[in-house]
Amino acid sequence: MKSASASSTHPFDRLTPDVVLDALASVELIGDGRLQALSSYENRVYQVHLEEGQAVVAKFYRPARWSDAQILEEHGFSADLMAAEVPVIGPLRLGGATLHHFAGFAFSVSPRRGGRSPEFDDEDVLEWTGRFLARLHLVGAQRPFAARPSLDLQGFGHASRDWLISHDCLPLDVRAEWLQVSAEALALVASQAVLAGGQSPIQRIRLHGDCHPGNILWTPVDVPAAAGPGPHFVDLDDARMGPAIQDLWMLLSGDRAQCTRQLSSLLDGYEQIREFDRRELVLIEPLRTLRLIHYSAWLAQRWDDPAFPRSFPWFGGSDYWRGQVIELQDQIELMQEPALSV
Repeated sequence: MKSASASSTHPFDRLTPDVVLDALASVELIGDGRLQALSSYENRVYQVHLEEGQAVVAKFYRPARWSDAQILEEHGFSADLMAAEVPVIGPLRLGGATLHHFAGFAFSVSPRRGGRSPEFDDEDVLEWTGRFLARLHLVGAQRPFAARPSLDLQGFGHASRDWLISHDCLPLDVRAEWLQVSAEALALVASQAVLAGGQSPIQRIRLHGDCHPGNILWTPVDVPAAAGPGPHFVDLDDARMGPAIQDLWMLLSGDRAQCTRQLSSLLDGYEQIREFDRRELVLIEPLRTLRLIHYSAWLAQRWDDPAFPRSFPWFGGSDYWRGQVIELQDQIELMQEPALSV
């Protein structure tokens, strides 16, 4: 794994507290000096207290990742969801716009919303989350993205694999084994996608795209909140076109029996609102495989950002890639087992 030069700089190095506060002032939001960095690797996100008393969340997008058109599609999706009273936290419209630019950065500002992590060992919580995901997908199915990419084998699988190879990210002692097992895994992903489609293609809709538990906040019933009680969704940064199951499978954890129970509760709620195509269950392990390969490429592509070596010191060495070989071998076995059924 090639490391960035110690003398190199990253665009985010220029995003000082003064720049953050000046950016907010450019849209007539005056901070009182209190600024807290929130957890985010892809972008830079800050909670900023304003002189008027309330707090907002400012999101500065990673340069060169999304075009303005792609970011605005994310904002448009948020607006569609909020108009349908789906509890998402979308950007504020300030000066007639949701996307702003300052000092070379694109940024947006959202209201601050509280909440805690959902208790996904509770069947009622899973069923409730399933209903809200179905509502999100009803809106997502109304029209497609035009500028945002799709979640597919080429973009998440082959392109990620090719990037890792062409940038010499693989140690020589693991390279041949990883190349072989990743190629075999992607071939199985392709065959499973064909199997799932059958005589007609799986519907592709606008998705949250990264619907893991960390991107869902739960507001207890007895706590007043603008988003209402229950789950509300944050961070549509990875929104894209794809199959509905993408927004469900990342909420599953544990062994096969546990995942089956969790999926059953999610779909009990989901199917109260929207029909679910059971053919998509075949895609759970292929999608997990694509995420595994894409995640390695995502880390490698951002290694020049100082936040990444600090946060992921275990990445890039032979031990990491041997672990990836084992995980891909496990995925190959899982993709050849019967799909989860509920």
